[in-house]
Amino acid sequence: MLTAQDIMTREVITIKESATVRDLAALLLTSNISGVPVVDDSGRVIGVVTESDLIFQNKKVHLPTAFALFDAFVFLERPGKMEQELKKMAGSLVGDICTRDPVSVTPETELDELATLMAEIKVHTLPVIAEGRLVGVIGKSDIIRTIAQGM
Repeated sequence: MLTAQDIMTREVITIKESATVRDLAALLLTSNISGVPVVDDSGRVIGVVTESDLIFQNKKVHLPTAFALFDAFVFLERPGKMEQELKKMAGSLVGDICTRDPVSVTPETELDELATLMAEIKVHTLPVIAEGRLVGVIGKSDIIRTIAQGM
């Protein structure tokens, strides 16, 4: 069975949390990638940011669903969800819009587990971490390339 180290991209493009959203958009376009790990000043992975995060910034504001019960309103969503969404939509830095504490894998993670994570958790950029260090990244295209090559 193939593992993450067999299919990962080893020359990882990263971005700092202090980069602007415009810098991120340019990086994704010029590198022809859909997401990147976000690193702090020491190079530690603190998040992942993707094209979806950029698109999210331009969506319409979703008002929370609520109903009146006696003299009170009952919200059907987490109270802080709207606040989080507004902060993400208004963010100007990568650190404002990235997903913190991302799902990551080890070099030994098997292909079927990688595919399961991407499909079930709906993540499309998986940092590969070994001994606390970023050693690679797996994106949707890495999985598709492996399938095309006949695994």
